[in-house]
Amino acid sequence: MAGDGITYPLHDGSVPQLPSLHHFGPHRELIDTIGVPTGYQAPTTPADPAAGRDPALAEALILLHKVAPNERAKASPETATKQPLVDKGSESPATGTVVGGPLVRPGRSLRGKARSVNGATAVRASGCLISGALLMSSLTVGTPAAAADSRVRIPAIVWGKCPESSDEDLRKMGYKEDQFATVRKVLGRMDCGTISVPQDYEDPGGKQIIVALTRLKAADQKNRLGSLALNPGGPGGSGYLMPVSLVMRGAAGLDDRYDLIGIDPRGVGRSTKVTCPDAPRGKPSPGPITEEQARKTYADMVAWSKQCTQQDLAFIGQLTTPNVARDIDRIRAALGDRKISFFGVSWGTWLGAVMRTMFPGNVDRMWLDSSTPPDIWKGFWTTTHTDAIDRNFQRMAAWMAERDDTYGLGTSKRQVVSAVEDMVASYDAAPLTFTDVDLTVDGALIAQAAGRPSTRWPMMAQVLKELTDAKGPAAPPTVKKAFGEPPAGDETQTDKTAGRAFHCNEDSSPTTFASNWKDYQQRLKNYPVTGRTSPFVHMCAGWPLPAKPPTVRPVSGSLVLSGHRYETQTPYEWTPAMRAVIGGTLVTVNDDVHGSAAQVPGCAAKIIDYFETGKRTTTCPGKPVPARSGQS
Repeated sequence: MAGDGITYPLHDGSVPQLPSLHHFGPHRELIDTIGVPTGYQAPTTPADPAAGRDPALAEALILLHKVAPNERAKASPETATKQPLVDKGSESPATGTVVGGPLVRPGRSLRGKARSVNGATAVRASGCLISGALLMSSLTVGTPAAAADSRVRIPAIVWGKCPESSDEDLRKMGYKEDQFATVRKVLGRMDCGTISVPQDYEDPGGKQIIVALTRLKAADQKNRLGSLALNPGGPGGSGYLMPVSLVMRGAAGLDDRYDLIGIDPRGVGRSTKVTCPDAPRGKPSPGPITEEQARKTYADMVAWSKQCTQQDLAFIGQLTTPNVARDIDRIRAALGDRKISFFGVSWGTWLGAVMRTMFPGNVDRMWLDSSTPPDIWKGFWTTTHTDAIDRNFQRMAAWMAERDDTYGLGTSKRQVVSAVEDMVASYDAAPLTFTDVDLTVDGALIAQAAGRPSTRWPMMAQVLKELTDAKGPAAPPTVKKAFGEPPAGDETQTDKTAGRAFHCNEDSSPTTFASNWKDYQQRLKNYPVTGRTSPFVHMCAGWPLPAKPPTVRPVSGSLVLSGHRYETQTPYEWTPAMRAVIGGTLVTVNDDVHGSAAQVPGCAAKIIDYFETGKRTTTCPGKPVPARSGQS
């Protein structure tokens, strides 16, 4: 804020000093009604229409300041318009632009509203209406460039018929045959559509791309509360069918009063995308990775990064979390909602935090499950992450020790841990192959078995039991089932190219071979078993685009963050760390299952209650640890 007020040039060239909007004090409700944000900072340089500095805005602000306090308080949303309004919100000052946005009647250009300014239309003697379109005519969706062009419109969503799902499609999504009828009933309620958004929000009138979305309409439309956008994580995960997945897998009822909005973020699924060949991995040599092998992997990764980004550098460079947040805000406006609620998991929590920071006035209730750290990639492979993986292995070892009559690896946690460490060393020294499946057992496979969440402990414990004396030539049955068969289909359909781009465009951590190899060696020393599950080459090695990490901050509004006490993908410690930066209510889930909150009926009920009533909680039931061997 420049001094105690803001300057804004008038039509006649004079530059009056306007009061800070903080000074409107008790009349914030009027400012909220018309869309002007708390702490709005106008430009302080001379008038320049090309830069989006509209003299009409200054005149309207002066009128607002001169209105008698008792008259200002009379204004209300009902007096502002007789037609539904669409809030075209813009970004927060933290991102270099502005908050809030003009209220405009659907289908009318912002420029037309801006130029209709005069005392008669801006202020009425009875009611003192200050038009939201008048006040914020130069502030449009998204970016400085968008703010500079008051002609930017929000395109409509093009709704069409949803693609049909065959029985095989449903199986790949993980549904059983006795669920097919119910799934198809839910799918039958869903709308499918697309919306055009700028590829580059700095050039809103330039190339447009497509974002695909779905809408599962609220069952109780009479008592509908709004729209609830969803993201399953990744980055690169498809949210297109997430409304169906949530309803079918624990959160039935979330769709009673909310339209659930599934979205394929830009670069993913049915949205505009670029697909690069998978990053070169090759078949690793059995046993511990050598420095020579690691250097070759690093060189291959550097070459792949260059080759992939060259396919469409301009598009890949725009695969960022802030741009996805902007896309969602466009969807919100196109849906006709003044605010939108949000439920995100894993990377979706990062998206939610960025979206709240950028569009604080446009976000309603938000629940973030399995949070990333507030500096996301910088804090990813730290001791917090590797400690969490080892901590859960220690829990698994204690669980196996209590069932020594079944697994036979020891009667104490220490004995089981020691037995598994010996297996890692033994299979690294003499890897085992089989004749009936393309699989090599070495220390890395043992590490994979030891690093799974508790829902997989019975199967992984049986794998370790079978490998204590496996000889071949055929693979033991559980080993073959767990590691020799292709994984079941996953409805998230993670797009690897987009996932890498979202990551690398925002990861400023060192990508050199030396630094990452040194860290990997230290992890192997500290964690003889689970250290093998961590990367030895940075996935962004050779990425040619500069990293631009977004920052997040606290804003007003309702927020819940749930962390899982023992999970390894996004360790529990990251959730309170994120809360310390952005605020909100912390919920502790007593399990180790990544993103399980909406899958556990007791916790899902609390999520539904929160979105419907705003009631928060601090604890949630999690997925129970299997009580008996044989469960999976």
